[in-house]
Amino acid sequence: MKAMDPQASESRGVPTDIERQIRERGAVLDMPFTQSIYKPLLAHQRRDGVEVQYDLRYGEDPRHVLDVYGSAKSDSATGAVMVFLHGGGFVRGDKSDRENVGLRFAREGFLVLVANYRLAPAHRWPAGAQDVIAVYQWARKHASQLGGDPQRIFLVGESAGAAHVATATLVRRFHPKEGLVIAGAILISGVYNVHLEKLARNQFGVVSPDPRNEPYYGSNFDHYKSMSTIDLIDAPATPLLITYAELDLLQMQVQAGELFARLVTQHGFEPQLQVIRGHNHLTQTYAVNTGDESLSAPLLAFLRAPHS
Repeated sequence: MKAMDPQASESRGVPTDIERQIRERGAVLDMPFTQSIYKPLLAHQRRDGVEVQYDLRYGEDPRHVLDVYGSAKSDSATGAVMVFLHGGGFVRGDKSDRENVGLRFAREGFLVLVANYRLAPAHRWPAGAQDVIAVYQWARKHASQLGGDPQRIFLVGESAGAAHVATATLVRRFHPKEGLVIAGAILISGVYNVHLEKLARNQFGVVSPDPRNEPYYGSNFDHYKSMSTIDLIDAPATPLLITYAELDLLQMQVQAGELFARLVTQHGFEPQLQVIRGHNHLTQTYAVNTGDESLSAPLLAFLRAPHS
């Protein structure tokens, strides 16, 4: 497979040969396949114009660390802060896997914080949401000295990270006492209704026991409704972008639509909804900073919109 030129124009979608392979695999979670495509590309990703600080602590747990990506050109800084939480099915994942996100958006002038959070099964719901708020509070405290604006923080998560960001943003009891002051949030292919995922395991093709949800939400299914963000929404409306991949897992597509509908009809939100064409659950984020702007472009449009 021919690697994309990392210095080339960054206005393209998924390359034809890669899209063909992704479509042939269909809506699956296949990490070896995904890495076979993107590791060679990411090995040559653009790193110019970005300064990185690694492993800064935002809490007491060993997982409470984050990396800071900033523009090396002070005159290009937008002031906006992007806090990014990785995926990993609640039980795995590391900020180093999303170096591409930090590099890509810092090059656009954003101050990007890519953070780890506590993992299941050692840490169960709502540990992820609590960690999102801890990173947010760290950002509020340190953004100014790092070249960011503490009044313009965006919370962004993918997959399990999106579940944590959704809970932290949409459920008021997880907000700091002084309130949650953010410019907006972005949710990429997340879990927002674990109760639905349990009831519809057969329809969604989810195995039992569920290797993703049960380590984090537990195996007492009577409690799942009380941990489903979709049924807990009570926070004030905030700018929000919800995305899912065209070839995403079926449950992710359903939950994105359900969250969008509930927010619009019951909670006074005006969220944006975006389908990431030509990608599946994993490939959409791995493609960032390879020249494929399928996911980066709509995220940048949202981050740069007047609400920011």
